[in-house]
Amino acid sequence: MRPHPTLIALAFAASACAAHAQQSAPPQPPLTATTAATGLPRAPEQEATVIERAELAFKVDPAQQRLDGDATLRLRVDKPVGRLVVDLDRDYAVDLVEVDGKAVDAAHWRNPQGRMSIELAAPLPAGARTTLRIRYGGHPHVAAKAPWDGGIVWAKAPTGEPWVATAVQGEGCDLLWPCIDHPMGEPLEVVQHITVPSPLVAASNGIAIGMDERDGWRTYHWRAKQPDTYAIALNVGPYELLQADYKSRYGNVIPLRFWYLKGNRVKAEGLFAEFKPMLDFFEETVGPYPFGDEKMGVVETPHLGMEHQTINAYGNGYKKAETGYDWLLQHEFAHEWFGNQLTNVDWDDLWLHEGYGTYMQPLYLQWLRGDMEYMAALMKMRATLMLRYPVVAGRSMAEKAVSSADHGPGNDVYYKGALMLHTLRGLIGDDAFFRATRELVYGTDTPRPGHFKPRYASTADFIALVNRITGKDYGWFFDVYLRSVKLPELVATRSGGTLELRWKTEGDKPFPLPVQVRVDQRVVDVPMTDGRGRVALAADESFTLDPHSRVLRELPYMTEYQEDMAERAKAAAAAAKH
Repeated sequence: MRPHPTLIALAFAASACAAHAQQSAPPQPPLTATTAATGLPRAPEQEATVIERAELAFKVDPAQQRLDGDATLRLRVDKPVGRLVVDLDRDYAVDLVEVDGKAVDAAHWRNPQGRMSIELAAPLPAGARTTLRIRYGGHPHVAAKAPWDGGIVWAKAPTGEPWVATAVQGEGCDLLWPCIDHPMGEPLEVVQHITVPSPLVAASNGIAIGMDERDGWRTYHWRAKQPDTYAIALNVGPYELLQADYKSRYGNVIPLRFWYLKGNRVKAEGLFAEFKPMLDFFEETVGPYPFGDEKMGVVETPHLGMEHQTINAYGNGYKKAETGYDWLLQHEFAHEWFGNQLTNVDWDDLWLHEGYGTYMQPLYLQWLRGDMEYMAALMKMRATLMLRYPVVAGRSMAEKAVSSADHGPGNDVYYKGALMLHTLRGLIGDDAFFRATRELVYGTDTPRPGHFKPRYASTADFIALVNRITGKDYGWFFDVYLRSVKLPELVATRSGGTLELRWKTEGDKPFPLPVQVRVDQRVVDVPMTDGRGRVALAADESFTLDPHSRVLRELPYMTEYQEDMAERAKAAAAAAKH
């Protein structure tokens, strides 16, 4: 989750309560290009490797702002390999490397740029398993503006205790542990042992499997199934816990857990009351909560938020909104389906996470209160489109290249993606739209708890789903909305007793999207075969294009508004300098 432009002011305000308590960090070296990016092409050895189990021991020392890690990775290789390759920030000092319990001397492993390679004494054949252990430590990269800037946050809670959190979506898991830093590098199981000063609490992914206390330190144990690589998170603070159970419409019982800061009990109870209706909405609209056998978990953090699987980070300051619900809580929760259960195969497909995750907000408003608030939310989105780069580039991308507003689609991944889904829903109808959504997320239209696994999907996979379910080829639709920069423009020319309509697209791409036209008191459906259509209307009849706002299209008045706002902002910035 990277917040949208219209929400950034809110985001900074929401995190201000924590910002004043940030501890000053020691100077840190710049990250290498390899470590600063996530989703770079994997080495051939990484493509051949599955992390079947990652056992991660972390010791978090807030007084020294230090992290010590001991990672044991049980690996399976699907092709012959002569070395093991993982990603790990080179600024950690590594004091032990073992393969199958045997130490590897420093001459046989190297980590010059953050992609660590370990030579094997003998090549591994396809299907072989091996265990890699790496012990390391140092000062982890500090996030200056989490979650936009990845790393660790060292802060103080309002009551004075250490308050620590991680958020690494843009830079990746290699800031914290030796991993395969790519969306398709998910470990099948992760066990964490998180040691923190007593009496602090460490909340993390999956199921709590115990806590040990000794010599002024506590070690919390957690186990999770197939988490996203960047979703593995450390959250340490003077937490108290709210808990309840949710009886799902699918027959299972889901544990609800909220770790909040000491002193925030009343506000926390108000937010906790929002968990159940949100679950009702998602389970009715999309399908079963994907991690019901673990928990729906939220933890209060000194940064705005992030979709950490089963332990979503929340730092919105319990702000009330005109929507009547906490947008951050709902948006991050959407990622349990779109991001954690369903993971994009490449960051070029990020709209599957963020476009769908964003569309869940107006859908939730429609579910709660009806069409007016649904349409109002969509209108706010429409005013923020940037339209500088296509949402899908058609090539492998690093996460930052996609989320960048200067070199990539940026927030269009959120808003253009969501508005495109609104248009698709109107085009193919609710039955086909929500069936395609369910099959995308679960691999079946009839998902049941315990009968599906986390999935990967690409843009091409989703298009194929829509085509199969509808029995029609909608490649043209996605080509114009995802692979073009400009929106389609509906050109209307009135001549005599006829209204001539045509779609104008970037590169003259075909776009036979049907439209509606209000003519006086009636609504006319126009097929737009071959991108053109016509409507008969008398000289005294008025008309409105797309009267029910079903279609995302070029709107000249919106462009003028955005240009005017940009000029005013530029002038205000210049005046402030003087």
